[in-house]
Amino acid sequence: MAVNAETPDWDFVFQFVSEPLELDVGSAVEKPVAERTEPPIGTVLGQVPTPPESFASSPVDSPPDENTLVSVSTTFFPGARLHALPPDLVLLSSDSVFFYVHLHILLAASDNNFSSLLPPSPRTDPGSIGPVVPLPESSAELNIVLHAIYDMSCSHYSPSFESIASALAVMDAYGISVKKYVARSTHLYNLLLSHAPIYPIELYTLAASHDLYDLAVPTSSHLLSFSLASLTDEMVDRIGPRYLKRLFFLHFGRSDALKRLLLPPPHPHPPTVSCDFTEQKKLTRAWALASAYLAWDARPDLSTSTMESALAPLGEQLSCEQCKLALHERLKTLIVQWSVVKVCLYFDHRSLC
Repeated sequence: MAVNAETPDWDFVFQFVSEPLELDVGSAVEKPVAERTEPPIGTVLGQVPTPPESFASSPVDSPPDENTLVSVSTTFFPGARLHALPPDLVLLSSDSVFFYVHLHILLAASDNNFSSLLPPSPRTDPGSIGPVVPLPESSAELNIVLHAIYDMSCSHYSPSFESIASALAVMDAYGISVKKYVARSTHLYNLLLSHAPIYPIELYTLAASHDLYDLAVPTSSHLLSFSLASLTDEMVDRIGPRYLKRLFFLHFGRSDALKRLLLPPPHPHPPTVSCDFTEQKKLTRAWALASAYLAWDARPDLSTSTMESALAPLGEQLSCEQCKLALHERLKTLIVQWSVVKVCLYFDHRSLC
């Protein structure tokens, strides 16, 4: 019995992978930024819950016990040789980790003197490393900030995304330009971008809140599968109207482009004895039905493989070789056109409205 070309097996044609791809991507463990060691010579230890009232002198305490151990940064320690000059300032994190740094480098990076917490000039006392300035930030946050200021990568510490996001807030509070230290190709930019596949909306929100255009653009390509309906009020407030508008335009633009690309059916061929125009309308109707199914759920992240798996089986219902060739050429053109539709934001950051 002849196969009816107008009633193909649509259950076979419309096959989609509904389950998301599960990747076994274990989050890297954040490595410690300090190690326990004896206090370096010249470091004045003691209980310093708040900064001293004057930078002229540090609190005088009895000499520490010989067995005293302190936590010192594994990068910013006295003998690190990060600069030609020795460190002249010690930052103490909220979790009691000491960072030995250079005052002039910090002053050059900050436009508010680290929220007025740093001394105006280094100490000149012989044998003294410098004053100890306690800060309310954790060692993980300070470690990221100081690596950015010294133009060094902190990726070997595997800092968590939350720690990096908090570090950007710290930079803002201490008058350190986030746009400068998270500019394209900087160490902190590359580190943040590495989190885009796992934290796409969080990273986009962070980039938008700091107006980091160069970071928002590549991050947006990971948001094609993100449901805009799941945006919270807090996210919307942080993203702001300009970046939110562009994110919506990216999703709607790709969905509209998909519908336009799916609309034209395969080009008909000259009529033959076995396949006239009436016979070719069967392929046109089948294409319209299959493409309408795709367009109904026009997802911005629709893959070319999913598109091909839905439309290619139409050829199995055809007996005309020229119709099969027309379907193959139409599908190939569709895949090429869809693959060149933009997958990320593109706009002039000088006029985002």
